[in-house]
Amino acid sequence: MRVSTSQTYQRSMALMSNLSTLADKQQGQIATGKKVVNASDAPGAYRQLATLKRADANDQAYAKNVATAQGILDQADDTLSDIETQIQRAQELFTKAGNGTLTESDRNSIGKELESIRDTLFALANARDSRGQPIFGGATGDLPFAKAADGTITYVSSGEPSGIPIGDQLTMQVGTTGDRAFAADSTTNIFGVISQFTAALSSGGDVKAAANTAASSMTDALANVTAAHASIGARGTRLQMVADQLDYAATARDDARSAVEDVDLAATISNFQQTLTILQATQASFTKLTALSLFDYLR
Repeated sequence: MRVSTSQTYQRSMALMSNLSTLADKQQGQIATGKKVVNASDAPGAYRQLATLKRADANDQAYAKNVATAQGILDQADDTLSDIETQIQRAQELFTKAGNGTLTESDRNSIGKELESIRDTLFALANARDSRGQPIFGGATGDLPFAKAADGTITYVSSGEPSGIPIGDQLTMQVGTTGDRAFAADSTTNIFGVISQFTAALSSGGDVKAAANTAASSMTDALANVTAAHASIGARGTRLQMVADQLDYAATARDDARSAVEDVDLAATISNFQQTLTILQATQASFTKLTALSLFDYLR
């Protein structure tokens, strides 16, 4: 059978080219630790990796939102704790005023402290979160409480603030509106209760009845604040669950990505050495082949 020299050359060249390409691929896998870098390496695996990458990006954004929401809820929790402390102190002052005969000095002292408590509560009611948004605001994002020229404090917001996205089609409300927390539209408006009792103190008459009324109203107000506080705590627990779920999903995707993308380094190094050995042998054979003359080859 006549053997074509050109065909022999072509086969050898093709084999060396394929081996060289394989060696380059294996060397790249060893250097990067990845077996899928380009779509041509494994189209199906490349599409799977792209899907995992998009899911990672989405969940990373959600995780940041969860962290932001947790921070805001922590601020709301601290603020409500401060509000509860102020209300409890006001209750103590109402009780003190209603249980004994008050001197002028007592009236002035209690009145001034209650005015200070009212001012502190007003500031807390208009506190802003880390985004600069009012913790107890409505949909407008404006400060929820306003003080009129006569000192009357009223809730001026409306609607519900926008939630923070923490998952696909899932949002979290991180605050509570001031009308709920402070019962701003009812007779238990904490600002009005304090102002009315302070006015009764200033009148100089018997304040026992007024003190009892104020204490009862403030107990109702405290119940509203405590309920808002409990709601904040429950949402904090829910957020922690979401954060844990995002962490678990990220770990699962990382495992899936590794199974698709990461190389078995020991096996790849071994295969690379084998490929180089075959390539070197093929090159040596080709060198000897090209050194033969046509006469020697046909002889």
